[in-house]
Amino acid sequence: MNSDKPEKFDIGNVAILPAQEEDFAEIRVLFRDGLDEGLVPDNDTGADIEILREAYLPEDGHSNFWVAKHNDYVIGMVGVQKTSPDAAEIRRLRVRKGYRRKGVGAKLMEEALGFCQVQHYLKIILDVRIEREPAIKLFEKFGFQHSRSREVNGRKMLDFYVDLYREPGS
Repeated sequence: MNSDKPEKFDIGNVAILPAQEEDFAEIRVLFRDGLDEGLVPDNDTGADIEILREAYLPEDGHSNFWVAKHNDYVIGMVGVQKTSPDAAEIRRLRVRKGYRRKGVGAKLMEEALGFCQVQHYLKIILDVRIEREPAIKLFEKFGFQHSRSREVNGRKMLDFYVDLYREPGS
């Protein structure tokens, strides 16, 4: 089923899986779709998407990239990049048109944040354009707080963060 309009969608049938080489072409399509829809800032070259393995899948395992699949079709993606010994950035959260607002983004965020906890990252950052209200609400649902606003090429960007604290004894 290679359609942006799912015939019958059940969030229970969505699998969040580590990205594999065979997913890279669809990941690039999702990135380009984001460009076409204006979801990606004009100055974003997508260099990390072109070198996905090096950017998100290093041998040390401190960064990662996942895809959401429904009936073996890539319908979403998200990445985590380590930015310092105790911090990371969530990047490239995208859900294919037609699958949005159905829980796919939340499942991807759960996977990314779970990974960050396992890695013992204490601070997670991300940014979003101000026009992306559904994404902003999703981030707030997961406890992200607005830290600053900035302008990039005439568009307002919002930076968010969440502090994750280790449980005693972990």
